[in-house]
Amino acid sequence: MDNVMSNKKMIALYVLPALALVLALIYVPIVLTGYYGLMKWDGIGAMEFVGLDNYSRLVQDSAFWQSAYHALLLALFSALSLLAYLAVALVLSGEIKGANLLRKIYLIPMLLSSVAIAQLWLKIYHPTNGVVNSLLASLGFDGTIEWLSDTRIVLLAIFIPIIWQYAGFYILIYYAALKNIPSSLVEAARIDGANPLQIALRVKLPLIASVSKMTIVLAIVGSLKYFDLIYVMTDGGPNGSSEVMASYMYHQAFRSFDFGYGSAIGFFLLLICLVVTWLIRKLTAGEEIQYS
Repeated sequence: MDNVMSNKKMIALYVLPALALVLALIYVPIVLTGYYGLMKWDGIGAMEFVGLDNYSRLVQDSAFWQSAYHALLLALFSALSLLAYLAVALVLSGEIKGANLLRKIYLIPMLLSSVAIAQLWLKIYHPTNGVVNSLLASLGFDGTIEWLSDTRIVLLAIFIPIIWQYAGFYILIYYAALKNIPSSLVEAARIDGANPLQIALRVKLPLIASVSKMTIVLAIVGSLKYFDLIYVMTDGGPNGSSEVMASYMYHQAFRSFDFGYGSAIGFFLLLICLVVTWLIRKLTAGEEIQYS
């Protein structure tokens, strides 16, 4: 086995299939997207090279920047929701009854497809028969709110199911990290007189700092390119009030058949995600606390 692992040709042979798959599914589409962004193309006819015209148009497109603003709001909302996920994970990692059952319940949304979740929440938000309006009516409030048709509240109505969908994913990540902390460290802090809040803030959270950075990157970058649930529930409406960058890209490419401009939006979105990831890594850079 050692001889095989020291043979560079054999290692390359083992790596080649995975490398070819990554190139075909990730890097080649990225290069092609950047190339198409320099073209004027309807997806069928001949391409016309227009250089940076699509990117110049993008910079001046107020509808695109509105969608970028909505995506930014979703990213901030998702980042703040990590605090709630972390709090739940801290509770579950303690010795409480029913923790195993609760972990399974929180994971249920992750087992559903985005389309199924969207259909579920369409029923929940239904203006006449929906659970939300029925509950508000039973409490004496106005029970005829058009959650997905009112431009003032549609973003909030969309954000809630998105946060609900990924709650189990992030709770599980935090829970696994917290359970990996040696119990001896927690016991030592408890013997020194630390209360549960102090243990959480001064012992547990510093020890899972690297995991927290990873979840911040996942939440923010994932929110910037989010598409599917918004597409099913509102299709970016009404009047673009729930449009995000990914859905705007889709509409330009597959509704307006402007694949050049849609590709430019997609490539610009990739650059934004890379820059945001780099900024998060720089802002959260610091010495990692190690434990054994």
